[in-house]
Amino acid sequence: MIVGFGFTKLSAEKHEAPKGKIDINNNVSIKDIQEDNFSLGKDKQQNVLRFIFEFVSKYEPNVGTILFEGELLYMEEPKIIKEILGSWKKDKKIQKEIMAGMLNTILTKCNVQALILSQEVNLPPPIPMPKVQIAAPDKDYIG
Repeated sequence: MIVGFGFTKLSAEKHEAPKGKIDINNNVSIKDIQEDNFSLGKDKQQNVLRFIFEFVSKYEPNVGTILFEGELLYMEEPKIIKEILGSWKKDKKIQKEIMAGMLNTILTKCNVQALILSQEVNLPPPIPMPKVQIAAPDKDYIG
């Protein structure tokens, strides 16, 4: 269960004025996993995992970059925490079921923040925005 989320670094840079076609590549990666303690009340400690992540939106060719670093806290049974840490230390892999929920949370929060920061530095939105389509009227309609 995800019990915490926070950014440790927010960065947005505009290098050149956008000209022509711009490719925007979004990438999220888990940089490290650490065991930590989390207080739930006066003196009750719970073991949690601290997932350290990085989110990058690159605007090519050399238009700009949005970079976030942060932490996600994940609480689970001690046995499962040991399995996750063991797998991470051995081959830098995480179970698909756990990874899917974490990546969805990270992407949701980062995409919203990236949208805000892209406006502040005058870059195009890093995710496709909905657009209204006006259809031509049907000429055969009698009503």
